[in-house]
Amino acid sequence: MQILHCVDRYLASRIGDVKKLKPPRIGYRMRCSDYRVFFDHKEVNTIEITSVLNRREAYRRSPT
Repeated sequence: MQILHCVDRYLASRIGDVKKLKPPRIGYRMRCSDYRVFFDHKEVNTIEITSVLNRREAYRRSPT
């Protein structure tokens, strides 16, 4: 539920710990507690979530 709250808050007001990923990765990363949400922007208020990983897993392998 906390991840859904973070995503909803970001879509509504662009508030959140979000960073654009550096090449070779593409898209964005959002921190939400112990989880990382990887996504791409599609339209103004639409994102495509590519993966949700625990922070321990997120930086061990490429999410793309």
